[in-house]
Amino acid sequence: MNILLVYAHPEPKSLNGALRDFTVRRLEAAGHAVQVSDLYAMNWKAALDAQDSVERRSDTPFDPSLDSKHAFENGLQTGDIAQEQAKLVWADTLILQFPLWWFSMPAILKGWVERVFAYGFAYGVGEHSDVRWGDRYGEGTLAGKRAMLVVTMGGWASHYGPRGVNGPIDDILFPIHHGVLYYPGYDVLPPFLVYRTGRMDEERYAQTRDALGARLDALAQTEPIAFRKQNGGAYDIPALTLREDVAPERTGFAAHVA
Repeated sequence: MNILLVYAHPEPKSLNGALRDFTVRRLEAAGHAVQVSDLYAMNWKAALDAQDSVERRSDTPFDPSLDSKHAFENGLQTGDIAQEQAKLVWADTLILQFPLWWFSMPAILKGWVERVFAYGFAYGVGEHSDVRWGDRYGEGTLAGKRAMLVVTMGGWASHYGPRGVNGPIDDILFPIHHGVLYYPGYDVLPPFLVYRTGRMDEERYAQTRDALGARLDALAQTEPIAFRKQNGGAYDIPALTLREDVAPERTGFAAHVA
């Protein structure tokens, strides 16, 4: 299997750095081909702007979506963007590893998504009509591939439980799972979560490492989160709301999981 690990933590000697190194060793020992995009080491440019095209349209104001589309379709993307897209095409599985900062991914990783998931590559693809609203949410360029998050947090697991003060972790990660990964077609695996990172002793690290190893060993067999496909019949089009007979007792994020 070809696996791309996109890693976002500024300190190589951190817990995240140790887990990243373990992940690469474990996957390569199992015979997988692994590429790592270490965003801080790459000095990744996070801001999506007019400089993302080597020759942008000069007759119009900068439009993030339309300029992205123009650059992608005409081979005018900067080399760093095109290189990361090539890695995504190559990879059977994508792993995003990051610390949870302010209830989301670090800005550098969000910037990687904004620049690499270009119009025409990760979104804006497929037929748009009265019966179909493009290839997205379970379909699209990256359909048939798998993705998983490895997320570290300082808080306790109970803080992110169903009644925890921080909110349920499934809800916190829904915009990434559903909106970033499932949107362009990935089968999204349940995340690997590490809590109380500030209280990590050798014994807990060994347990965490072993649990991560087991998840990595099972990448190909793990059942993905059962998100509903946009074009699978559960949603009315073009309103894109769940049909009245689909999970009528549920609302919010949970309603979109079968």
